[in-house]
Amino acid sequence: MDQSVASFTASNSQSDHAQPHESAALHVKGEASYIDDLAEIVGTLHMAIGLSKCAHGYIRSMDLSQVKEAEGVVCVLTAQDIPAANEISATGQDHEPLLAESKVMYHGQAIFAVVAHTHNQARRAVQYAQIDYEPLDSVITIEDAQKQALLTKADYVCRTMRMQKGDSAKAIAHSPRRLTGKIAIGGQEHFYLEGQIAYAHISEDERVKVFSSTQHPTETQHAIAHILGIYSHNIVVEVRRMGGAFGGKESQAVITACLATLGAMKTGYAVKLRLDRDDDMKMTGKRHDFHVNYQAGFDETGKIHGVDMDFSARCGWSADLSAAVVDRALFHADNAYHYPHVSLRSHPFRTNTPSNTAFRGFGAPQGIVAAERMIEAIAYATGLDPLDVRKRNFYDTSQKQLTPYHMTVEDSIIAMLVEQLEISCQYRERRQKIHAENTHGFMRRGIALTPVKFGISFTATHLNQAGALAHLYTDGSVLINHGGTEMGQGLHTKMLQVAARVLGIESDQVKISATVTDKVPNTSATAASSGADMNGMAVMDAVSKIKKRLTDFIASQWKVSAETISFSEGVVSCEHHHILFKELVKQAYMARISLSSSGFYKTPKISWDITTGRGRPFYYFAYGAACAEVEVNILTGQSKVKQVDILHDAGLSLNPALDIGQIEGGFIQGMGWLTTEELVYAPSGQLLTHAPSTYKIPAFGDCPEIMNVTLLENSPNQEHTIFHSKAVGEPPLVHGVAVFQAISDAIASLDHYKTLPDLNAPATAEEILKAVYHLKALQTERR
Repeated sequence: MDQSVASFTASNSQSDHAQPHESAALHVKGEASYIDDLAEIVGTLHMAIGLSKCAHGYIRSMDLSQVKEAEGVVCVLTAQDIPAANEISATGQDHEPLLAESKVMYHGQAIFAVVAHTHNQARRAVQYAQIDYEPLDSVITIEDAQKQALLTKADYVCRTMRMQKGDSAKAIAHSPRRLTGKIAIGGQEHFYLEGQIAYAHISEDERVKVFSSTQHPTETQHAIAHILGIYSHNIVVEVRRMGGAFGGKESQAVITACLATLGAMKTGYAVKLRLDRDDDMKMTGKRHDFHVNYQAGFDETGKIHGVDMDFSARCGWSADLSAAVVDRALFHADNAYHYPHVSLRSHPFRTNTPSNTAFRGFGAPQGIVAAERMIEAIAYATGLDPLDVRKRNFYDTSQKQLTPYHMTVEDSIIAMLVEQLEISCQYRERRQKIHAENTHGFMRRGIALTPVKFGISFTATHLNQAGALAHLYTDGSVLINHGGTEMGQGLHTKMLQVAARVLGIESDQVKISATVTDKVPNTSATAASSGADMNGMAVMDAVSKIKKRLTDFIASQWKVSAETISFSEGVVSCEHHHILFKELVKQAYMARISLSSSGFYKTPKISWDITTGRGRPFYYFAYGAACAEVEVNILTGQSKVKQVDILHDAGLSLNPALDIGQIEGGFIQGMGWLTTEELVYAPSGQLLTHAPSTYKIPAFGDCPEIMNVTLLENSPNQEHTIFHSKAVGEPPLVHGVAVFQAISDAIASLDHYKTLPDLNAPATAEEILKAVYHLKALQTERR
């Protein structure tokens, strides 16, 4: 790789790279194509899925005769129609069938699929199925799972994890002050705008082309090959763009892709499978909900001596990605705080609900919520401002302090960043005024300032790799293909900017082609906030190789040293020599210089040992802080965010406009998770909140009245990332924690800030009223 290019950073102001999204104009004009917009091949058929109406049980009998006879039905597929393996497990840790065979494990599990001439015909036909179940006892909630664990050996869906540093039990026992506490943290529906969808057709020699709304084209390719029993080279998976994903299309997109392909193989026609919103929400997994129990030992100044935490998670009926999710919750149970002695444990419970899966933050937000609740509890116990307790326990880089997983924190800037936000948003003045006014009335305000320290990398070390392909054409234009997927976050935009900066040309000279498995193979999922980091370096590697060939060629023509040649603004220069970039490309072509190259990148320095719970799982940390002010109606439980101020660390941002958009969107999504987005399952296992009518995501009216988002300036990433930028996909979601803490602060005013409110997440109106009632009950007891 051209190291001179990699070091080209600080001299370029961030504002120079605030370019619009590469598909922005198409989105505005309604011309950006998604899978359901693609022109259909003549004879295209449509598919719908028959879902289980039992949470746990055996299938006594299944009569699909009326389904087959329904109008427009071409065929009906069951597990017996799968040519090879009825297995789509993301990790291979357990058995996860594509279609249920003799047993169902959750309400909404796929049992059969109908292929018909139209989407509506397929949807109607599935309703005629007559299935008789022999119900078995089902485990729906974490409480159910914990009770079962007391009677029998705990039925964990995947391995447990333990992280240990020092002697937490001894440290807590010998601390001047001690406390115990707990918090329940709810799950979250992904609610992507474009639902799960796939469109498959068969070409010559039974080769398969699948358009899939997936974050992981390679995993989708492998899953299809597995169920069909054919080589991966027979399958091409293509993704131009997704209408949102948020982790929900990392592993679970394989269901629609595999079924659509199975239908195409069975009928010989192209088959499209688009899940309606209700079916999508019933079938697919969510963010994991957790119950966390904690103990802390500390002193009168709020300084933490020891911490002990237990994390119990509802994982669903199969392993999916739960092992990595619960691991990451433990990885972030320290957030920005140093615990001298700590013990962390995970309990990933199997339940008869959809398999919970990746969701923006991947367990880290849950770990951070637990950390912030504990900090808040210490503040109430000592009578200190929670911000002072936070600041007293921040990691100090100069002391080479270790995380619970024994990684040295080398790059902590959190103290400086929080102080900067504290001053700019006038936190102290506003808090003093709010607390002074919160003495009477039913409208109470609250304020909180919370930090974020977020590890960046896949904790599965082998996934930290990326590839790219670059073509330079004789007119000076560039075509880039890389393994990352575009889901609205602007990844493709950043990649074309990287190529343009390396070559010193305008961004409009670069195009990004659809992500496709026959161009860049064996890709990792676009997840873990690593899309720009890894694919950017792979693109840089590919383009830099071509640039070096051009440099060596023109250096030989001009009889100069290659090191003296520069590429800028479409011109290649050296002292008194100048040539237009596109003219150089033409000359290089005539001289038979290769103008195409592949690129590759693997993240350095990282390592992780699951067996010991130690290592360096993250290449670096991204930081940020948010101050939220809320207003709570203690009579109705309604809350409103009045103002939020966010200062976020994006290193040297590749594109400030996109990054600020990601921070705004991430905050709103995090706020929704912790305030209004409540998942409710019936005792029967049926998801009751399975549509927009019953599941409340934030709308325009829920957004803060004042929202100030600022990128931290003059803070390049200390590690060698793409132009010294930092990831901004997942970390901003955690800023929503400030809203949850501010609601707690508002409720605490009812007891003159003496008692920590018993508030669980999400802080819905009902949950707020419960916390209000609990505080009033405590006051009554004191009297």
